[in-house]
Amino acid sequence: MEIVAYLVNALLYTALAIYFWRTRWVAATPAAIHTGASASAEHYVVLAPLALHGVLLGRSLFAPDGLHLGFANAISAILWLTVLIYWIGNFFYRLDGLQALVLPLAAAAALLPALMPPVRALPNTDLLAFKIHLLIALLAYSLFTIASLHVLLMALLERRLHDGALTQVLQKLPPLLTMEALLFRIIWVGFILLTLTLGTGVIFSEELFGKAAPFSHKTVFGVVSWFIFAALLTGRHVYGWRGRVAVRWTLAGFVTLVLAYIGTRFVLEVILGR
Repeated sequence: MEIVAYLVNALLYTALAIYFWRTRWVAATPAAIHTGASASAEHYVVLAPLALHGVLLGRSLFAPDGLHLGFANAISAILWLTVLIYWIGNFFYRLDGLQALVLPLAAAAALLPALMPPVRALPNTDLLAFKIHLLIALLAYSLFTIASLHVLLMALLERRLHDGALTQVLQKLPPLLTMEALLFRIIWVGFILLTLTLGTGVIFSEELFGKAAPFSHKTVFGVVSWFIFAALLTGRHVYGWRGRVAVRWTLAGFVTLVLAYIGTRFVLEVILGR
């Protein structure tokens, strides 16, 4: 039974999330201090559910009749890429706190394709323009997911600094200004990918229909999200926006971006049953 594999995958993610929560987000104790070897082992253990998630996602996405990128598979793919990008990025940045935030989302996302009814394959997915558009779009979604979790972690760190109540994981995080600089690097890369997503979407539409992207909820929300992130990056460069302003604009842009495709698919598949 394939549902068993999905359940095992979700349970592995959940177990790791609980482990990282208990070992990172509790008050510092001698038992909670990790050596370099144990931290490295923890890092590689995440590969087990990540690999299983990738296999199940591939089987759910790709079928003989085409690509099945509905609401459930889209969320699952975005969170799989999110965990993968975070896992790779963890070689370069010390951000243990995100593990307990990313993994529960991945657990829920990995289980979704098994719970949702199957959807029809998307048309014209064999075109090169569509494949490029899809890959760039999923990467953009994943980076903005990381940026949103990162900005929430920053907001928590700033609040705890004012209250003088830092947990072990918050004490080990880089300085707030360093985290802020990393946040805007992530947003810059995500913004470039979002720009390419909109551009390749126009190319795909012109190649298929002979005209630019049609006026739709997906197009409108995608463009609005682009303007929000453009305004945030401009405000950062010109006015030095940071702190709560950065939090609000980042989350607003992310929510709008989610509505562009995920929200549209949710309405069509779950609410309208199409």
